[in-house]
Amino acid sequence: MKATYGLYSDPQSAQRAFDSLRRTRAGVSEKDILVLSSEPFEEFEFGRREHRTIMPWLAALGGLTGGLLGFSLIAWTQRIYPLPTGGMRIVPPWPDGVITYECIMLSAILTTLVTLLIAARSPRDTKKLYDTAISEGKILVGVANPSEATRAGLAKLLQDAGAVEVRTFESR
Repeated sequence: MKATYGLYSDPQSAQRAFDSLRRTRAGVSEKDILVLSSEPFEEFEFGRREHRTIMPWLAALGGLTGGLLGFSLIAWTQRIYPLPTGGMRIVPPWPDGVITYECIMLSAILTTLVTLLIAARSPRDTKKLYDTAISEGKILVGVANPSEATRAGLAKLLQDAGAVEVRTFESR
């Protein structure tokens, strides 16, 4: 992986660099822009780029599936092994509702946990790119895999946005 990036001391200049990279027509796509920092900056747009998630919908789907499977298992078991209790239903709704609720919650929680573990993995490109200045409070904003022709222009753009230092990175 190759990258050209700037290190910024404050989030305002990092936001300027992010905006400049998004506006540039130098062959930079949104997915090639990298932003790494040691703390979250949710009040800035660069800190919310990957904010959208389908986790609530997957949790609801997991809960619905778990509830249906749980109720089906309960009802099937009660019909297979009926215990006559003096005119009451074989499949009573209120006691079965409590167990169904527990199945809904269990499956929604497990679905959320699995989704979180899958979604929390860092992208492969950012695992390889790291600068020790990030742990010292700097914010890294750059472009992954820029073409050779655009590197000089990207370095100038990052410098004009207020970078403390502009660096290039090449992994073997």
